[in-house]
Amino acid sequence: MHMSPTVPTNNVLHDRVILVTGAGEGIGKVAAKTLAAAGATVILLGRTLNKLEKVYDEIEAQGSTHAIILPLDLKGARPEDYQQVSALIEAQFGRLDGLLHNAAVLGGLSPIELQEVKKWYDIIQTNLHAPFLLTQALLPLLKKSADARILFTADTVGIKGQAYWGAYGVAKAGIINFMQILADELEAGTRIRVNAIIPPPTATRIRKQAYPAILHEALQDPSVYMKEYVYLLGPESKAVNGEIITIKETAK
Repeated sequence: MHMSPTVPTNNVLHDRVILVTGAGEGIGKVAAKTLAAAGATVILLGRTLNKLEKVYDEIEAQGSTHAIILPLDLKGARPEDYQQVSALIEAQFGRLDGLLHNAAVLGGLSPIELQEVKKWYDIIQTNLHAPFLLTQALLPLLKKSADARILFTADTVGIKGQAYWGAYGVAKAGIINFMQILADELEAGTRIRVNAIIPPPTATRIRKQAYPAILHEALQDPSVYMKEYVYLLGPESKAVNGEIITIKETAK
């Protein structure tokens, strides 16, 4: 099934408030537009305001539910910044129904022996520490939802380590374990379901950085597999918890 991010999905996410990190470009941008088209109010979180404003305008243009812009640089954000995010969402909505952790940085491929220490710390901060801090700050709001979801965009290098992927690979492995811990903790006693999704090779900035010689046009467009994101952030996935869903590449 090929689905345009501007085509509504039977309003399956009606009245849901969903926060998307890394919403300014790539998978996060397409996900935000798709979730909005499916009826959700989407909170666009990212570090670059003009990119978020462009996504906001595109959501408005497609006639979807209004979006909210929330600029935040995950690399430099402090615990109190995440608490402020939580307070802002609580003041406006009183709850949160979905959290899509999609933001990530690559930082280049390098052997461990040559890895720059500051770059290592920055990548781990953005790709692993930030999702922990944001999740912890937002859990009280997710618990106020009647049917909440937490979804992580994962990567195959987090399942099996590969040479030169360094801090990115380590962080993605940590994200998968973090997801499983959360799912186990929240399965009993809450209505929160937690899962991870591994997209196929996709036309994103990170993919360009990792494989500059590959023709970008040959890679998958995120809109092709957005139905899985909608499913895992929507009401039909209430029996799915602690799973790693790998999306197969669709033939062009």
